[in-house]
Amino acid sequence: MTIQLHVLLKEREKENALPRVTAFNRIDGPGSSQDLREFQQTFWRIPSIPCRDDPSRIWTSNLPRTVGITIDTGTRIEARPFDPERIAVKSVDYQTLVTGFPGEIKPIKENWLLKIMEIFNLKGVLFVLKNIREGIHSSGLGGSSTATMGVCILANELIGRPFSKFQLISLASRIEQDMGVSITGTQEQSNVMYGGVTDYVWFPWGKPGIADSGYGQSLRYELLPPEDYTLLEKRMAIFHTGKPRFSSEVNLAWRKALLTDEGYKLHSQKMEVAYQYREALRLKKWDHLLASIEKYRKIRTKLCSEYMEGSWDLLERAKSYKSTAFPLGAGGGGGVLLFSPKAESIEKLQEELKNIYQEIPFNIRSRGHELKDMPLKSDLHY
Repeated sequence: MTIQLHVLLKEREKENALPRVTAFNRIDGPGSSQDLREFQQTFWRIPSIPCRDDPSRIWTSNLPRTVGITIDTGTRIEARPFDPERIAVKSVDYQTLVTGFPGEIKPIKENWLLKIMEIFNLKGVLFVLKNIREGIHSSGLGGSSTATMGVCILANELIGRPFSKFQLISLASRIEQDMGVSITGTQEQSNVMYGGVTDYVWFPWGKPGIADSGYGQSLRYELLPPEDYTLLEKRMAIFHTGKPRFSSEVNLAWRKALLTDEGYKLHSQKMEVAYQYREALRLKKWDHLLASIEKYRKIRTKLCSEYMEGSWDLLERAKSYKSTAFPLGAGGGGGVLLFSPKAESIEKLQEELKNIYQEIPFNIRSRGHELKDMPLKSDLHY
């Protein structure tokens, strides 16, 4: 049955209490792209899970994994009253408005967020999306997936949470990829759901021996507690090259490489490097962290030289400060992570770059999203 939100949202609008969600971006690193479906399925094997585990999770070292670091950039999505018979999505930053009648939404790229609203049987509502910070489009921080997951979370909350967390992650990932918005996995979506400095070990069909819906899930481990976030923040910086590209172009090259002998061998090295990155973060071994970033970037570049397009200058400048650079996402341009084991090196590098590239300041967050003024299920008008 269609859920009519027009009346409820009109009332909430008068009270200045329209429901909204703020969905946050993430910094990726060694392990990113392992969350794509092909990579999860290609390299995953049923693991031997020990009865007694330890923080190193050594038994996961050969499984596909990604470490997500949640930061305070992202997208704010507000639900507003709209034409009682229609639904709509408005992007403030991209200056677009897409509308339609529930039951008539075609599954095309431009309708991907509208299609999610239709899936949840919503009616009479407009979702307004706005980036928390301006001028960071195509920055490799997972922006499109953040928006997609935010819409899923908000729609799910508005009708009383019919879907589980894993189902929402799967829904967001599949809609975004299958409707041609982006080649995506489940990393950004999981980050919006959970947040923090988190290690995700991918289980594409769920955990063996545990009955569930089969949507897949992840083993999650917090690598740094919030009180240690500043230790990492002061060793990192993000700058935008001013040359954004679509991540799907590079992701597609990596997928094609997976089908070749040489590409398969290179991709198969990534699990071990991602595990080294995970352990370096957990143990705060900053020299090891730099080494894992370097190894992973070199593998990525061999697989697709365009990955580094627009980033070579930043890498050379970083090296002069005993730091390194890692283009974020898969775009080969846009946002680039700079890391040094020594905080003072990053400070000097930031000073050199401030008049050359745009810095994207950030703080690490322990949660992937925040909800405000959510209605109760009993408030709904059917």
